[in-house]
Amino acid sequence: MAVNEFENVQVDTPVLTVTAGAVNTIRTLLEQRSIPNYALRVFVSGGGCSGMQYGMAFEEQPKDFDEVVEVDGVRLIVDPTSMMYLRGATIDFIDSLMGGGFRIDNPNAVSTCGCGHSFKSGDSGETEAAGCSSCSH
Repeated sequence: MAVNEFENVQVDTPVLTVTAGAVNTIRTLLEQRSIPNYALRVFVSGGGCSGMQYGMAFEEQPKDFDEVVEVDGVRLIVDPTSMMYLRGATIDFIDSLMGGGFRIDNPNAVSTCGCGHSFKSGDSGETEAAGCSSCSH
């Protein structure tokens, strides 16, 4: 009987994927604000029309237990609780005439609001985002 050498191989989900467009926008924002050594904190909090919402803020240093992701010289910080919801997500920056901004493609979300700023996770027990037509983030 042959032993399958790939049987015990585990594929790790990347912590976060950040597109080149998002990296360039973060770098530009850091330069415009004259805070080139800061990092972008990405977090999840309760609220939004789907139950959870994304947030971002610049910070100088990570806190204990934060995960730091560095992409092309740009650092992102995620706290452990937010990481439970964001692991494997892709952060992109969309620039459009109808309004652009950061967009998070989150494989952990079972539903998202049309605004793209809020989502419902699989552990909430619900499968549809109620009230998304009246989005208030």
